Amino acid sequence: MVSEKINKIINEQINKEFYSGYLYLSMSAHLKELGLFGFASWTRIQAKEEVEHGLKLLDYLLERDSFVTLRQIPTPNFEFNGVVSIFKEIYEHERSVTNAIMEIAKLSEDECDRKTLTFIDWFIEEQVEEEQAVKNIIKRLEIFGEDKASLFLMDKELGERTE
Repeated sequence: MVSEKINKIINEQINKEFYSGYLYLSMSAHLKELGLFGFASWTRIQAKEEVEHGLKLLDYLLERDSFVTLRQIPTPNFEFNGVVSIFKEIYEHERSVTNAIMEIAKLSEDECDRKTLTFIDWFIEEQVEEEQAVKNIIKRLEIFGEDKASLFLMDKELGERTE
């Protein structure tokens, strides 16, 4: 069983991961409405990944004989200002998730909970990858701007993502 503090912070993270899934779904819907089907697919796959992260955390608590407290998921934003702003919002969101994951790691260290610390290391590595992937997309979007030919090519490329 994990401590009360660890239980609370992981339950909060479960909520954040499910919110991330909702946020990415809202972005995916918006991008699909714009006809950017590859960008929409990329964000939809990202939504699925975030929900899987939430489930991984939920399963961890259950495996540690701890309780799960699911809370209401806030409604995400559904209004966006173009593709560049969407990916900048994604980047800022991922940074906030990284900070939350780092708080779990810090608390695990403070609580001398080596099992949780080892478990949360996977999430830290995942966040580093996610932030870098989004930064790379932003760099390319900023270079090419909203040029239709460039957006078309990036849309095609991002649509090739399968997981």
